[in-house]
Amino acid sequence: MNIDELKIAIIGLGYVGLPLSIELSKKNETIGFDIDSKRVNDLIKGVDYTNECSVDELQSAGRLRFSSDFSEVASCDVYIVTVPTPIDEFNVPDLTPLKKASEMIGSVLNENNFVIYESTVYPGATEEICKPILEQVSNLKMNENFYLGYSPERINPGDKDRRVSNIKKVTSGSNIYSSEIIDQIYSRIITVGTHKASSIKVAEASKIIENTQRDVNIALMNEFKMIFDKLEIDTKEVIEAAATKWNFIKLVPGLVGGHCISVDPYYLVHKAQE
Repeated sequence: MNIDELKIAIIGLGYVGLPLSIELSKKNETIGFDIDSKRVNDLIKGVDYTNECSVDELQSAGRLRFSSDFSEVASCDVYIVTVPTPIDEFNVPDLTPLKKASEMIGSVLNENNFVIYESTVYPGATEEICKPILEQVSNLKMNENFYLGYSPERINPGDKDRRVSNIKKVTSGSNIYSSEIIDQIYSRIITVGTHKASSIKVAEASKIIENTQRDVNIALMNEFKMIFDKLEIDTKEVIEAAATKWNFIKLVPGLVGGHCISVDPYYLVHKAQE
């Protein structure tokens, strides 16, 4: 397979999908799709309301075009899904965007296509939720007619130093062949290299614990600060003193923000309870 000739579709043009589509378009013909026609029209004009990409980046991406017409991605070889994975008012994962994206892709899926998910999910979701939808809608079978993959997004919104190309990428595939091809697709745009996970579930789990660990650590340090404030002790001084021990992990209090940190742990809780 000639990686250079693969035509790639990015499904979802938020703060994850847009930077990824720009990087991929440097190597392959790429179509950025979003159901929000206003978002698409803004991007065509060079306007990105997320401020992740500059006008110059948008205008210099010569092999990239944007569309809100899904029929335009029907001839693609690779579909990369970067839709939101929120929680509902009861902190239960809402996989509606993921399911709808899978249905749309299933309607145009062809022989030897690749479908790669980047949206954060609980371990097993790609194969338990997305795979059956793709197979049912397309009448194709995974690893016989098409291939599945998962590569968790690691975008740090607003960070102009850590971008798609210089954040190490975890990749995975539904079999050895797809795992290798998917890793090659990302390796061409990730300058700091990739990490090929042994399975899709391992890749899914890696993203969940990245954010859960950060959430728990921030919460722990915030609890310490509330205690020390009542004791009229300077938290910074306490941390500096404790950090003189070689195995102390020097963390500090802070805010929990963004889409991921406050949401992703509930995906792991959901799977654990199940």
